Amino acid sequence: MRTICFYFQVHQPYRLKPYRFFDIGEDHHYYDDFLNRSVMRKVAQKCYLPMNALLLEMINKYNGAFKVSFSMSGVFLDQLEAYAPDVLESFQKLVATGNCELLNETYGHTLAALKSKDEFQNMVKKHQQKIKDLFNGYQPKVFRNTELIYSDQIGAMVADMGFDAILTEGAKHILGWKSPNYVYVNSIDPKLKVLLKNFQLSDDIAFRFGNKGWDDYPLTTDKFVKWINNVPQEEETINLFMDYETFGEHQWAETGIFEFMKALPDAVFSKTNFTFSTPSEVAAKISPVGKIHVPIPISWADEERDLTAWLGNDLQDEAFDRLFEMEKLVKDIDDDEIQRDWTYLQTSDHFYYMCTKFFSDGDIHAYFSPYDSPYDAFINYMNVLSDFMIRLKEKISEKQLSA
Repeated sequence: MRTICFYFQVHQPYRLKPYRFFDIGEDHHYYDDFLNRSVMRKVAQKCYLPMNALLLEMINKYNGAFKVSFSMSGVFLDQLEAYAPDVLESFQKLVATGNCELLNETYGHTLAALKSKDEFQNMVKKHQQKIKDLFNGYQPKVFRNTELIYSDQIGAMVADMGFDAILTEGAKHILGWKSPNYVYVNSIDPKLKVLLKNFQLSDDIAFRFGNKGWDDYPLTTDKFVKWINNVPQEEETINLFMDYETFGEHQWAETGIFEFMKALPDAVFSKTNFTFSTPSEVAAKISPVGKIHVPIPISWADEERDLTAWLGNDLQDEAFDRLFEMEKLVKDIDDDEIQRDWTYLQTSDHFYYMCTKFFSDGDIHAYFSPYDSPYDAFINYMNVLSDFMIRLKEKISEKQLSA
């Protein structure tokens, strides 16, 4: 079996509004509703609606031979319900074909796996229920942690929750001489299959497609198929993992990205011996070649493929630690708004905006951030956390008085 596995991450955070020191204790609504709705509608028109329509057309055209997979964060799904029910319906139509697999992840697109096993499991179960509710009882078999963050220990936790496989980055410093084009298993619990992203071929589409300064510009299907055919015959799966916003948002329609995708299956079927598979099919059909050892967490972000996009500088670590200091308090409070805000404040994007890297990685962080600087992001977030802590203490006092 030689196969291509397409996986798309779909996520939008609930961005915080400008929240001043003087708002603490006075204003308990933290989100920039206008900005969040505007971003969702803009990306819906540029990416989600046209790309979903194209994928549905491709699945129907090839009678199920073309397949894709998605993981959609819970915070993204909440925004679909609020701002873009038409997009939600288009995803539901894709899933109903039976050729579009949904993966489980953390509801809040959180970094909880790095801090709290209990909260990590809570976020996963909450996401499972959301998928089940919105997609006709659907139950994912494969897991994708936030930003493909993975380690041996995280994999073992995921195996304990009953998943068949997990997706992560085919990071060079982990693989060494090994190839990402095989199925591996978790080194602690070998029943969990590990699928690795082929970052070279994935990033050719996700990052380099519209770059006129790239030596291989323009990327055509013939050129891409030639690269696929250069993969040694014994290597069994090419995992192409990328942000769904690649199509139409990061790579504008004018680059030809939609036409490239539309033409790709024909080129693959006519000029290669590859098929298309979902992650669960890859895990079920391809025998693993051995364990993959990842003692220190990896991700698919930045040049280092580590955690430094979200954690590591003083701003990020202080905010992250302060947030999780509240975990035990939150668990004792039965209040929908508190639980919602706890979930949304965990979203990894808040810490991403606090990254102080320079050069190309720094430019990428600045592109996605609604703040003028990482320091502004930190101050705004900490003001919100201060108000959230006041609310927690008030709820606990109320609970004690009524006891």
